[in-house]
Amino acid sequence: MTTPALPQLAPAPAGTVQRRRILVAMSGGVDSSYAAAALAAEGHEVLGVTLKVWQDAHPAFAAASCGTGSGGPVQSRSCCGAKDIGDAGAAARSQGIPHYVLDYEERFREEVIASFVSEYRAGRTPNPCVACNDRLKFGPLLQAAEGLGCDKLATGHYARVEEAPDGVFRLLKARDASKDQTYFLYRLTQPQLARLMFPLGELAKADVRKNSRDLGLPTADKRESMDICFVPGGDYAAVLKAYAPECRDPGPMVRLDGTVVGSHEGLAFYTVGQRRGLGLPGSEPLYVVRLDRERNAVVVGPEPELYGRRARGSGASFTRDPGPRPTGPFRCRVKVRSGHAPAPAVVSPGERGSWDILFDEPQRALTPGQAAVFYDGDECIGGATLDDAPR
Repeated sequence: MTTPALPQLAPAPAGTVQRRRILVAMSGGVDSSYAAAALAAEGHEVLGVTLKVWQDAHPAFAAASCGTGSGGPVQSRSCCGAKDIGDAGAAARSQGIPHYVLDYEERFREEVIASFVSEYRAGRTPNPCVACNDRLKFGPLLQAAEGLGCDKLATGHYARVEEAPDGVFRLLKARDASKDQTYFLYRLTQPQLARLMFPLGELAKADVRKNSRDLGLPTADKRESMDICFVPGGDYAAVLKAYAPECRDPGPMVRLDGTVVGSHEGLAFYTVGQRRGLGLPGSEPLYVVRLDRERNAVVVGPEPELYGRRARGSGASFTRDPGPRPTGPFRCRVKVRSGHAPAPAVVSPGERGSWDILFDEPQRALTPGQAAVFYDGDECIGGATLDDAPR
């Protein structure tokens, strides 16, 4: 990207909000479009940037996207591909906002897709949105903001940042609890939070839609995508078969007592809590309880066997980093999936950088690879990646 010439800002009129130069990450959806438009309407100098992260030409994946994936026909969708980049540009132009595109496709493939495939091959269930935020959006983009002379980086995430009287920046849940995205942001650090803005944190989605229409944004009524950007139609098996054909490694499906009840085509195609697609006979509903890599076995059982109170995680990150970390047990609420209600638990530092989690009540389908995110009231204080969850 060629850095544009940056004119000096005119002084803000007395009594108005301090005018800033702000880089806004625009994905082409309504949320980030409105974030940019709202900041521009406040009088800030806004620069819009869109990341081109995925337009895969892998022939095997192209075939899967045309309807040969494991889940039947799927629609190919490219996050921040030509359509989304065009929508972001149109939204920016409608508000007189300069718009730039950064090509992060190779980096995205190496740091997000490769990690996603590797985790599934290891019998884990990753969250690629956490990895994308950590490795692309809030590292390189903050550097890009600095290179463009921007004071702040803003995104369309539903979250809030608040500076406490002691100078600590707190990552807080969005006012609209149904849209809160702090689960995906738990790896943010103090230097990053100090430079971030989340303009939608106080708003409900319906307000964002209405305000976008009032501003004449062309993305105001654009449908929201719920899929992982590089997993069209939610068919993650198609991605695995395209990038790692060796994932097809058949083995047995067994009960906890070792009784063989069926077969599977590869551990990577299953996740804890899964019921659909097991192809098992009998009237009793069975679920994936565990993936046993040593035996290359999918362990199944009735739903009660999915519940447990204990989990262990690693790779912990705390939003008050680089400040002091907890040195002993602490109570908090822990969220183990984006749609999971945070549950009361005690988190304790363990051996070799691990963190032990003991929930007050049994939780369903605690799954290795998932993010366990810690909350103190409305504040997201950090999290870790689950490694083990003994039933």
